[in-house]
Amino acid sequence: MSRSWDGRTYDRVGTPQAEWGRAVLDRLPLRGDETVLDAGCGSGRVTEMLLERLPEGRVIAVDGSASMIEAARERLADRANVEFLVQDLLALDVPPVDAILSTATFHWILDHERLFQRLHAALRPGGRLVAQCGGKGNIARVLARAEAVMREPRWQPWLDGYVDPHRFADAPETETLLRAAGFAEAACWLQAAPVNPPEPPVFLGSVILGVAMERLPEDQRDAFIAEVLAGLPEPFEADYVRLNVDAVA
Repeated sequence: MSRSWDGRTYDRVGTPQAEWGRAVLDRLPLRGDETVLDAGCGSGRVTEMLLERLPEGRVIAVDGSASMIEAARERLADRANVEFLVQDLLALDVPPVDAILSTATFHWILDHERLFQRLHAALRPGGRLVAQCGGKGNIARVLARAEAVMREPRWQPWLDGYVDPHRFADAPETETLLRAAGFAEAACWLQAAPVNPPEPPVFLGSVILGVAMERLPEDQRDAFIAEVLAGLPEPFEADYVRLNVDAVA
């Protein structure tokens, strides 16, 4: 991951991501006794749903953010069948698992070739990868507005040279990379998923523009977010596009 996270804030405002996660989980066939890797577990809201599907199984919950793992531990403190690991998915090192679930994570990782190689290595033969992340065109309108504000002289001392940290891949290129990584089957598709998130200033400043916020002095962050929002239609809508991934090792 290319940024730090506040796991508690994400847990509070990440309802859209959790709702998408439920739909992604519905695509994963499970008997209930498998070992499943939650790749990018965040604050554990989707992990909790996954555990409900595994009454005799277990979950390995991995995230690159210690703050996210701390929030997930707090949420799932009473669950014995989950293991928490702070790991970079590009250096993923876990025992072989039956399946991998991932939501709202892969777009934060630029090297998808290496990512899919590590995920394939973590799966038992025939294991399934079911995932969703930001895809081509994701939050394009919001990012265009933010980039326009960043170019204003007021913000240049801190944001000059800022590079967007996301990789919003297309479906065909993702299928090609999955097969190159060793997956025997791969199907990917894009899905428009606009949302009106809770607490727009907090959501925009933490979930979408968190990397930029880390470059700004704390006393300037609210003003920057307010300026971005002022140039977007009301109510605030995040123009999300999701990339769905179904693959078999």
